[in-house]
Order: sequence, then C-alpha cells, then structure tokens
Amino acid sequence: MSKTPREITMDIENMTLSKYACKSSDTIGRDVYETPCDIRTEFQRDRDRIIHCNSFRRLKHKTQVFLIPKSDHYRTRLTHTLEVAQIARTAARALRLNEDLTEAIALGHDLGHTPFGHDGERTLDSLYSKGFKHYLQSLRVVEHIEKNGEGLNLTAEVRDGIVCHTNGVAKTLEGQMVKFSDKIAYINHDIEDAIRAGILRQEDLPERTVKVLGATKSQRITTLIKSIVENSTDTIKYDEETKQAHDELRKFMFDNVYYAPSTNAEKGKACRIVEYLYKFFKDNPDKMPQLYQDFAKKYDTELAVCDFISGMTDDFAVDYFMELSIPKSWSL
Repeated sequence: MSKTPREITMDIENMTLSKYACKSSDTIGRDVYETPCDIRTEFQRDRDRIIHCNSFRRLKHKTQVFLIPKSDHYRTRLTHTLEVAQIARTAARALRLNEDLTEAIALGHDLGHTPFGHDGERTLDSLYSKGFKHYLQSLRVVEHIEKNGEGLNLTAEVRDGIVCHTNGVAKTLEGQMVKFSDKIAYINHDIEDAIRAGILRQEDLPERTVKVLGATKSQRITTLIKSIVENSTDTIKYDEETKQAHDELRKFMFDNVYYAPSTNAEKGKACRIVEYLYKFFKDNPDKMPQLYQDFAKKYDTELAVCDFISGMTDDFAVDYFMELSIPKSWSL
C-alpha cells in the first residue's frame, strides 16, 4: 500500500531535520484525538486552522504601535504577525528545524491581542481583578474561544509556543525561535514606522548598535538571524556582542518610541474607550453577544468581558463606544 502525502512528509522530516527539531511524528498530540489528515502533518493542519480562524482575520484592523494611522504603510498586528512568521521560518530553515511548527506558532502568537495595542492590554490588565496578558489570552483564544467556544484543538507544541512567546521558555526550539523573531520583527519594523512618522531620524539610532547590527532594517535583521544560526544548538541564542546590541536597541525603542509623548498623545483616549467598554459590559453582561454571555456563566463575568473586548478591532471598539456613549441625533 502506497504512503500518503502526510506520511511521505514525515519521512522527509525524519531524514532531513536536525536532531534538535520537533518532528511531526514526535508531537504530543491534541487534547481531543482526531483522525490524521492524509495530506497534511499535524503542524500543517494547525497552521491552516489558525489562518482560517476569525481572530486571525481581525488582526488586520488592530494597532501595532501607531493608532489608526492615516497611511496604509504602517504596520498592523497582522502585518507584524506575517513578518514574525517570515523571520522565524528563515532561521528555522537554516537550522533545519520544523518550519511548519514554527510558522503555526508565529501565526498564532498574537491572536489574543487587544485593540489599541499594548495600551489596550495594559488597560485590561489594570481593570481585571486577575490581570490580563495578551499571550495568555492568545492561548485562551485557541483553546476556548474560537469556533464558537469549541477552540481549535491545536497540538500541544503549538499551544506551548504561543503562550511562551513573551515570557517563559518554549519546550521546542521552534517555539523559542518565534520568541526571538517576535522581538526582531517589532524592533526593526517599528524603527521604520517611527522614521516614517517623523518620531525618529536614522541618525538618532545608537551608534554602537548601528556598528554591530547595521544601518538598515535589512542589515539588522540579517545580522540577528545570522547570529542565531551560527550560535544555536540545543537552545536558541545570539553571540554576546549581538545580544548586547539587540538589547540596547530595544531599550532605545522603549525610551524613544513606545513611551515617547509624541507616540502616546492619543493613547489616553484609546485607554478610556477600553475602560468604558469594560465597565459597561461588566455591569451589563446581557448586552454582549450570546457567546460571551455563555462565557460569563461558564467562567466569570469579568473574564467574559475581557474575552469580548480583547477580540475587538480598533474600529469596532470605537464604533461600539460611540453607540453606547453618544446620543443619537433627533429625527422627525
């Protein structure tokens, strides 16, 4: 009997991938068993489920750094996610890791992100009595929210990589790669967006980081990936000089862009929108869609409100706020 395309792919993985890679044949599996697909490996199947889910599509209208920018060239949460996936796959291929697992984790890592970027996240974190973190919410999205509350039933390795992409160390090198790639992507594309917005000039970048990493986005990303490829074996890491330059550049971005007055000018308004919606739906859970009313009964009201608000796009949150708080015009 001839082998299926999935079995052939698994054979190729076993022959060609590094001994440190997580092969499809080694997956811990899903919480709920499903008959294997004849065409796709389990990690390919996870990637496809993420791409086709509602939360992934909504990323295109969620803030990365700049709130509702007028130019189409600024990053959104979706374009950030795609850049993370590209960087992670490039490095994973060079190290002969599992690209399909890497891609699935990268595409799913920010599914739980709030509207208005990290400002929306910090607002929910300050309001919810148990705290709110987008990486934990991303895991909650794939486990409990998607598919009308059924979840996507992803493999353990993909879920581990998603929840560990900000804090913690993933159990697979593929998950570790996504954590590194997330930082590489946002630091470098946010530099480009900040220069476009007039917040930074190229000559403002720290001299030492330019000398070590390069003057352009392409040069910096190439340097960082090359360092990972040359220094990683059973863990993902940089050489010390590159790590220091990366960390210095990241600190520079937090000091001069992410927390800069010019970047934060309108963010207080966005935070007030999230706060208003949170308090309104906490007091009126029956005004949420039925799915979230069910969550309020199954879990608790505050968590259900976080689920609802964190799933909103920027525009949806603004529109909902206006509908609830601004009187409608009189009509005859």
